[in-house]
Amino acid sequence: MTDPVIAVQDLRVHYAGAAAPAVDAMSFTVGRGEIFGFLGPSGAGKTTTQRVLTRLLRRYEGAVSVLGRPLKDWGGGYFERVGVGFELPAEFTRLTARENLAAFASLYRGPVADPDELLRAVDLGHAADQRVGTFSKGMRMRLNLARAMVNRPELLFLDEPTSGQDPVRAAMLRGVIRGVADNGGTVFLTTHDMATADLLCDRVAFVTGGRIAAVDTPRGFKLRHGRSGVVVEYRSDGRRVRRELRIGALADDPELTRLLRAGAVETLHTREASLDDVFATVTRETL
Repeated sequence: MTDPVIAVQDLRVHYAGAAAPAVDAMSFTVGRGEIFGFLGPSGAGKTTTQRVLTRLLRRYEGAVSVLGRPLKDWGGGYFERVGVGFELPAEFTRLTARENLAAFASLYRGPVADPDELLRAVDLGHAADQRVGTFSKGMRMRLNLARAMVNRPELLFLDEPTSGQDPVRAAMLRGVIRGVADNGGTVFLTTHDMATADLLCDRVAFVTGGRIAAVDTPRGFKLRHGRSGVVVEYRSDGRRVRRELRIGALADDPELTRLLRAGAVETLHTREASLDDVFATVTRETL
């Protein structure tokens, strides 16, 4: 097994004047090529942890290692190897999209991505020569992702990357992010969008009260918290009816057999918890 890209052990952060620590004895690892979701309610400690990992917050207790080296030993070279895309976009509004990426690319010593390729990847190729000050929120968020990837980072930190996107573009951005992992990169993702976490993340950590309440794959969480059964929807006397049945009751239910033979059943699918359900359950139990 290769060494983890991120290894956090017993991380603690306590802000001056606060009654409780923002991060309290947190431990986790993130592997190479993994998209790791960091999920939790507001105030859970997600942003503080992210600020530690991106070296914006230097005062903490515990051991944190990133890219094979203790985080405190890294110098400016750290930012040559990581990319950061926070929810609030960083851009020069008087410059065009292409000029923005060129300006950020000039800050790096190593090889950088082609700005036009990045803009096409995030569906901004048509707006490459448009001033960013005229962009919508969704366009700015897509430019923000392109900017975070301009230095071809090994480790990408993203915060709400699909914010402000319609379903088609959200799916497109998920594809771009998945491409980073498929090419050997690692993604640390914070989001409140459970659909994005479910579709994109290899593993997710639920955070509450400064601690990690649970870590698993999205499917593992849903299987653990779901109830075995099926949901049947059918028409009866002109109205739609929805019934939930145990797996073992399917073959012995005469009404279901009659409905199937009559062709009245409209949908028949297994029942599982959504990641929203899991989020609510795990955080409620912890609180």
